[in-house]
Amino acid sequence: MRGEITLRKTLEEYKTVYMAYRNFAERTREEYLNDLEDLVEFLGRLGIDKGGKISLATIERYLAELERRGFAGATRKRKTVTIRSFLTFLYKDGYIGTDLARQVIPPFVENKTPQFLTEAEYNRLREACAGNPRDRAIIEILLQTGIRLSELTRLSIDDVEPGVDEPGGQQTDAYVRIKGNRSKKDRIIPLNDKAQEAIKAYLSEQSAMGSSILFLNRFGQPYGDRGVQKMLRRYLKQARIERGSVHTLRHTFGTHHTAKGISVKILQEVMGHKDPRSTSIYVSIVRGFTNQL
Repeated sequence: MRGEITLRKTLEEYKTVYMAYRNFAERTREEYLNDLEDLVEFLGRLGIDKGGKISLATIERYLAELERRGFAGATRKRKTVTIRSFLTFLYKDGYIGTDLARQVIPPFVENKTPQFLTEAEYNRLREACAGNPRDRAIIEILLQTGIRLSELTRLSIDDVEPGVDEPGGQQTDAYVRIKGNRSKKDRIIPLNDKAQEAIKAYLSEQSAMGSSILFLNRFGQPYGDRGVQKMLRRYLKQARIERGSVHTLRHTFGTHHTAKGISVKILQEVMGHKDPRSTSIYVSIVRGFTNQL
């Protein structure tokens, strides 16, 4: 039965037959396959390895997982379009008996300006977390690199070079490496003095735990997305900042670096945006909110 064929095989057929037939652009193919690889891996962890086992409930569970990981509404909406395309293929080719694509509802996305912190606000946030080396390092990395929540929680100790003091007062370059998935290149993002100092303070404490993962919880386990979000909300409240999230810190990085004159092309590479339009939005923000920066 076609419903007993593995998802891996159906994904390969979607790639070689359906995408070719629909004449998808090369960039669209890459984005769709990246999205669907993640979906198949998620379903595999649930024990779902065949098309016939997919249900609306499992797809909705995956979409909820994307929200938990901190993906913006627009990103989740794009991924939903990808999933619906794959489900349409599975239905038309007889791998599933129900047209699930018609039942999957994309998330509602408000067309609003991304939130960012002013200099006064992020300085209050720094003060709030100053007493905790791990939390301070996390917040400094988010503020100074603009990386995503999922990228932060995947960092290993080897991904961070905090810089080493050399004779004569010189110091080696400090950076964080964000590893690319599959065909994507690694991103090397330099760290400023504040981030270097925070990471060194944390590493001097964390190294005793013997884990290769950079950020750990109080039980010595990898610090998950939900833990980071909860931690940040606590400090935002202490800093008297009424709104904010990990993605707000990413927008803060993009907005303030645009205001400093960093080119859209360089910022796009640093932030890992596939579409330059995602980066160009910071130019519009700076034009409208220059007096707040």
